[in-house]
Amino acid sequence: MNAPPSKSPRPRPEIMAIAPYVGGESKLPGVSRVIKLSSNEGAFGPPPAAQAAIAQGAEAMHRYPDGGALALRQAIGARFGLDPARIVCGNGSDEIISLLIQGYGGPGTELLMSAHGFSIYEIAGTLAGGTVRKLPERDLVADVDAILGAVTPATRLVFLANPNNPTGTLVPNTDIIRLRAGLPPDVLLVLDAAYAEYVDLPDYDGGASLVEAGENTVMTRTFSKMWGLGGARLGWMYGPAAIVDVMNRLRPPFNINSTAVAAGIAALSEPGWIEHCRAHNLAARTRVSQALEAAGIRVWPSQANFILADFGTDTVAKAADASLRGDGIITRALASYALPHCLRITIGTDEECALLIASLQAFMKTASRA
Repeated sequence: MNAPPSKSPRPRPEIMAIAPYVGGESKLPGVSRVIKLSSNEGAFGPPPAAQAAIAQGAEAMHRYPDGGALALRQAIGARFGLDPARIVCGNGSDEIISLLIQGYGGPGTELLMSAHGFSIYEIAGTLAGGTVRKLPERDLVADVDAILGAVTPATRLVFLANPNNPTGTLVPNTDIIRLRAGLPPDVLLVLDAAYAEYVDLPDYDGGASLVEAGENTVMTRTFSKMWGLGGARLGWMYGPAAIVDVMNRLRPPFNINSTAVAAGIAALSEPGWIEHCRAHNLAARTRVSQALEAAGIRVWPSQANFILADFGTDTVAKAADASLRGDGIITRALASYALPHCLRITIGTDEECALLIASLQAFMKTASRA
């Protein structure tokens, strides 16, 4: 006998195909001091000026924010030499990504991404009802030729995180230019430069030059990493005027809260912040990478504020994760990214890095005797 049809509301089928996004953990049962190296947050928290702006913002929380975030867009434009009229701000760059897919993707379209690209692309693309295709990489670097070879008449979006999360790898600027030149003009290339501030290469610009060169490329950025404002949820996009117009039609009217706006403006004005954080990250990332390599752990090259530690097998990676947790250190397991043999480890303060190194050195000594 057939069961009666359900009387409860039913979601669209594609919704149930999405595995909910799981952020990096921040607590361990029974551990009073946790070293959180799981979410790629800035090592030093928000700049002092941003902290002061957040505290002062409480006085005007009864007022709606400027829906267009004009003052913030002007500050971003001044800091990075960009046209404020071509900037759109979002509730984290995740919102920007989702709105781009809503605007240019959907049923009957394809979104292309690399095999180990940021999972939000797949989640948002599936939610919009489009087809998401993950393409092979070369040594964990997005393969431009594989992307170009996969383009079909249904392709509307190509997403590329550069540096990539969770691998930390970087596609050279010459290949990014080649990718844009090889894509059809009606395919939108989205360059996700969430970790741009950490890159220390002379020819890297995150994608701004390609945005200015045509009508079919956008660059997304965030305040959640080097600027230490992950809790404020603040991101932005730089794009052609026509795409900015589409985004302003799509985004909610007050998607950026006034405190986040004030914090973002203040963070951008903090003297020497980028230089200090970048110098620390480069030195600490090098030190951690060399120490882990010496202990017998493969570390993939990274241009971000994290490293990808490769333990060879998922069994060893799980054991390393458990050992680190026993020492109060949380990193990011990557089974959901099809990298179960790896852990993604954020570069923290010097003290946190020293404790991480000591913990993994002790683990590897034990593992080698097993």
